[in-house]
Amino acid sequence: MSNSTGRGVEVKDPAVAALQVAAATRKGLDALVASWNPAAAEAFAAHVAGQGGRVVLTGVGKSGLVAQKISATLASTGCPSLFVHPTDALHGDLGMVTVQDTVLILSNSGETEEVLKLLPSLLRLGVGIGAITSRGESRLAQAATWAFLYDLPEGEGCPLNFAPMASTTLQLVWGDMLAAFLMSRSGFTLERFAQLHPAGNIGSRLLKSKDLMHTDYPRVSLDAGLLDALGAMTRGRLGMTTVMDGDRLAGIIADGDIRRALEKAEAERISPLDLKAARIMTVNPVSVEPGTLAVEAARILEARKITFVVVREGDRAAGILHIHDLLGAKVI
Repeated sequence: MSNSTGRGVEVKDPAVAALQVAAATRKGLDALVASWNPAAAEAFAAHVAGQGGRVVLTGVGKSGLVAQKISATLASTGCPSLFVHPTDALHGDLGMVTVQDTVLILSNSGETEEVLKLLPSLLRLGVGIGAITSRGESRLAQAATWAFLYDLPEGEGCPLNFAPMASTTLQLVWGDMLAAFLMSRSGFTLERFAQLHPAGNIGSRLLKSKDLMHTDYPRVSLDAGLLDALGAMTRGRLGMTTVMDGDRLAGIIADGDIRRALEKAEAERISPLDLKAARIMTVNPVSVEPGTLAVEAARILEARKITFVVVREGDRAAGILHIHDLLGAKVI
């Protein structure tokens, strides 16, 4: 059976229909990359930064759904954003938009009725307007301060060339491109990303040792006795205690050190109570820096088969990171 894959012609073979969507989208993406000019993106980003407000997304139908995703991406990558439906905006929600905000409108045709009805109010408000659309001659593109255009060389890819398919993907790509541009321009960091994603796998993998460590950790002096060390370990509930020489970390005492101390006392025929922390402790314990990612600290614990690590700043102990803290934060 021979099937046409031309624009607007129904394709009977489902496999061909599916590939037609991918092919049409790829053509559109190739055209977008070839025509990329960062000048409009820079002007848009400079305006957003200069105004200090939010990026307000709006659109209808499938374009509206894409606009919601773009708004969520912007908000999660350091650019305050919200979505307002054009119809709701015309019935009071326009009050959410301030003169400090920048509006980004999505419409494939650039002639969507609800969007065009909203334009006069936005223009009177004096906000900057960006448009993601396929038609540079449309009323939306002409009214916008910045037009982010895409082309559909092979249409939507839909067998009927009506359902939004390639166009919504290209709108989404434009949104992600602008988000990436804003992120890079503002110097958005992993630390800030982690702050905005405190839950889930993303947040846990970006946590640092200093975010989870215990700063109120057990400690004894070099001349502390065995009972003092055991008492500190019991109260601290970390299975260890630090041994301090003034403010300097001299070593640590853990369960294994206690066992070895008892064996040593038996071998030397002395009372374990006569042993001091200086003789019991492990010097130069395994340690990480405060900025070490928690996932890296977890790898160290696993490789060394230990349950805690000292978080050090020079010769001082900033805190103790325990395996239970990593489990609780779902790092491991």
